[in-house]
Amino acid sequence: MSKESNSTLPAVAPFSLFSAKDVELFQAGLHERLYERFGAHAVEYEGEAGTYFAVWAPNAAYISVIGEFNNWDRYTHTLYPRWDHSGIWEGFIPKVKKGSLYKYFIRSRTGEELYKGDPYAFHWELRPNTASITWNLDYQWKDKQWMERRHAHNSLQSPFTVYEVHLGSWRRPDPNNHEVFYSYKEIADRLVPYVKDMGFTHVELMPVGEHPFDGSWGYQQTGYYAPTSRYGTPQDFMAFVDAFHHAGIGVILDWVPSHFPYDAHGLFRFDGSHTYEYADMRKGYHPDWNSYIFNYKRNEVRSFLLSNALYWLDKYHIDGLRVDAVASMIHLDYSRNTGAWAPNEEGGRENLEAITFLKHLNERIYHLHPDTQTIAEESTSFYGVSRPVFLGGLGFGMKWMMGWMNDTLTFFKRDPMHRKWHQDEFTFSIAYAFSENFMLPLSHDEVVHGKSPMIYKMPGDDWQKFANLRLLYGYMFTHPGTKLLFMGDEIGQTQEWNFRSELNWHLLEHPTHKGLQQFVKDVNRLYTSQPALYQLQFSYDSFEWVNVSDYDNSVLAYLRKSEDPKDTLLVVLNLTPATHEHYMIALSAAGTWQEILNSDDPRYYGSGVLNTSPVKTVQQPYNGKDYTLTLRVPPLGAAVFKGVQ
Repeated sequence: MSKESNSTLPAVAPFSLFSAKDVELFQAGLHERLYERFGAHAVEYEGEAGTYFAVWAPNAAYISVIGEFNNWDRYTHTLYPRWDHSGIWEGFIPKVKKGSLYKYFIRSRTGEELYKGDPYAFHWELRPNTASITWNLDYQWKDKQWMERRHAHNSLQSPFTVYEVHLGSWRRPDPNNHEVFYSYKEIADRLVPYVKDMGFTHVELMPVGEHPFDGSWGYQQTGYYAPTSRYGTPQDFMAFVDAFHHAGIGVILDWVPSHFPYDAHGLFRFDGSHTYEYADMRKGYHPDWNSYIFNYKRNEVRSFLLSNALYWLDKYHIDGLRVDAVASMIHLDYSRNTGAWAPNEEGGRENLEAITFLKHLNERIYHLHPDTQTIAEESTSFYGVSRPVFLGGLGFGMKWMMGWMNDTLTFFKRDPMHRKWHQDEFTFSIAYAFSENFMLPLSHDEVVHGKSPMIYKMPGDDWQKFANLRLLYGYMFTHPGTKLLFMGDEIGQTQEWNFRSELNWHLLEHPTHKGLQQFVKDVNRLYTSQPALYQLQFSYDSFEWVNVSDYDNSVLAYLRKSEDPKDTLLVVLNLTPATHEHYMIALSAAGTWQEILNSDDPRYYGSGVLNTSPVKTVQQPYNGKDYTLTLRVPPLGAAVFKGVQ
């Protein structure tokens, strides 16, 4: 073995951070902190500083570490395979310092030669370069106050209004140069006060894990343990999260345990075999995304993913994980034709090992980080996505309400004069709204691939488009469930989202767009300040129809309730451009109501059909109730009233 100059150690010293228990947990699919073992870690051994490397490659015949420190030589720094047949290769290399570029050179048992990045690397080169970088996670967090109190902020009984953001295209230094980005700090300096001013409680980041292709938006990752270097270092991203916490805003991260790309330096055929993905391409290849599916049956892969989810919560203080593409994980026939998928051992279409993995994942997240949330992007009627595992559910905190999104957008695209024929489609969501803990999403998926921006989904002339969109948001924020808006939706973005540029901020020079933005601000504050809109948001007790059968006028009304009757709100929606000056609503109790929000207010560029004074009920039997309330109902408007005590 060759010697390092001025060193008493060989080029690679036999050293390990793994205990027998670590290996046992890793092989059982139960290890939760693999990021403390695998990867590159600065250590001192026999009085010498250097870096310990460990990688899992069970089909490898030879592995070496190549990098700047050895001029990318494949034979000077060979790792040792562990004696326990775990497939782990490891060793200590003296004098390798923080910030060194490296890869693994892997020769498979069939003689194939591969150059791979480190699956557990904390930092990577900026694309198109593909090397991993030795790094640490040292950081002095300043969010102690947030962390001590966030259990209340992230509770299912608290408001969740989420602003979904793609970091590279919210704002850019030069909208016409997609190679230049703001740094994490520069983004935070602009984004934190904006999100705060708009009244959102959380920001959701589209995936920040290192990814080679900008056009994947982060959903095709190679570096699962590294925030992308497009915007800075791991510590820069920690400071980014810290800044949101200082402002009282939670940070949710899109997490992608469903699939990964086939880039040569990534996870695909990592050691010349199907290491991380299923070998059977009927399970292992995803036709929609031209990517590969994690092998949830392989315990070491389960440990990799379990540790990764907990890593972001542990090391980056993330407040929640929105788990991408859950439907594709749990259904073997997802987006596959007959004959292109293999049934499970029971003959069914469910991926049983993926379901088992998700249940265990959620149990461990809520055990170790009970003040966080997991949110499933799941588009089917699979039972109990947000129900506890002990009740047969998957154990997520919330589920995206894709049915509400599809039905609502389909309805709002219709000419208002035709809506009375389709009103039951619009109100159908309440029939199943409490079967799960639902989040109402208007996400990036709705404004790409020819679907048009939100404002152009709305029918009518310019005034009607904006009135319709304010009405939609008024309905969304008073409907049971938590809320998510994609960036740009709040200003009436007039172009489909383009990850290469930035939002059309110049639109705010126009009163229509400025009015829409102001309405989103105010409806956010309404939602977060009124317990009736969030306290029981997943309970049947929070909602009561008042008027659901006036098809001819397309006027709907409902009550939203909290544990205190004094908090009750009355919501009235007019789905057509017709104004109603004396519209009667039947109520079961006497009272006086004050209008607290009206989407037709002139400050939002509305026409000004308001109820400026408190409105009292009259004792008069109507529609089976003892009292009536007579209101001005605005055109294409949402009006919200609160009882005056």
